[in-house]
Amino acid sequence: MRIRIVDAFTDRPFAGNPAGVLLLDAFPGDDWLQKVALEVNHAETAFAHRLPEGGEADWALRWFTPATEVAMCGHATLATAHVLRTTGAHEGPVRFATRSGVLIASPAGDGAITLDFPTAPLTAVDVPDGVAGALGAEPRTAYDTGVNVGDLIVELADEKTVRGLAPDHKALAAYSARGIIATARAEDPSRGYDFVSRCFFPNVGIDEDPVTGSAHTALAPYWSERLGRTDLTGLQASARSGLVRTELRGDRTLLTGHAVTVIEGDLLV
Repeated sequence: MRIRIVDAFTDRPFAGNPAGVLLLDAFPGDDWLQKVALEVNHAETAFAHRLPEGGEADWALRWFTPATEVAMCGHATLATAHVLRTTGAHEGPVRFATRSGVLIASPAGDGAITLDFPTAPLTAVDVPDGVAGALGAEPRTAYDTGVNVGDLIVELADEKTVRGLAPDHKALAAYSARGIIATARAEDPSRGYDFVSRCFFPNVGIDEDPVTGSAHTALAPYWSERLGRTDLTGLQASARSGLVRTELRGDRTLLTGHAVTVIEGDLLV
């Protein structure tokens, strides 16, 4: 069967967030799916198979990190939609049946793809004791992002602080189900982005995720409230880096980005 590595939320190779993508006839056992994800060893590997016509979704979709299955993943959904479009396996908008409900990916004329995801519910919380030490910076605010995302989002003083983080990943694991989203307002919005973030997910086997679509379902409402706009662009300032355009629509958030296939080959087992 064919396996592809796709860089998502970027329009150039070797940037954004790489995801494995496999199009299957049906889902094999969970143990096999997990072993393949561990072998691929990227933040997530996506597995999809076509569903019968006439239902609420076109394809079933699941996502696995090297350590576990996750309930939501933006970049691997974008990567899967890119593979469906570029291989001709599906034309036009595609509806994915997932653990987070039906998620829709719609292609645009410029090659970008827009994902329609549920907006994360934000709940203000006290900054937990020990977070500042584990992160290496003092948060200004902290918000819980709900069960689907499973993170603690913390705003830091400025973009420079976010970029300079060198956290204790093991220590961070104590403070949320998946991990920590660190964010700050962009220092210079004329550079093409409104806010920056970095995402640390030790509880699912990912010390730092390069570009995280699901995190932007929390970052979009957070920064829309503070900046007074519903259309924003986030830069995830990891070593690979990537841009996510966000549009807040109440209980739904649109996430737009490009993707590039960088590897295609055969899985022999």
